[in-house]
Amino acid sequence: MIHPLALSMPGGPEWFFIFILCLLLFGAKRLPELARGLGKSMGEFQKAKAEIEREIAKAAAPVEIKEQVEKVPHVSDSNPSGASNASLESKAS
Repeated sequence: MIHPLALSMPGGPEWFFIFILCLLLFGAKRLPELARGLGKSMGEFQKAKAEIEREIAKAAAPVEIKEQVEKVPHVSDSNPSGASNASLESKAS
């Protein structure tokens, strides 16, 4: 049985231990390079995520506009009252 606290986020002492372990594994000169690379990759990930969200929103926009246009009743320019042309011709004669 897994104890529920075993899956929680690490606290202060755990982060300190992880930092010391990384320092021993990679060395003091290599850690800034690793952090810089991690920061750059996270920045690239955020840019790609924003671009994908923008593309999805751009693709969804015409569908929403088309649905709104279909809901609006069509009225011809020469006949603003909405009456049919046949009824207008019979009134004119």
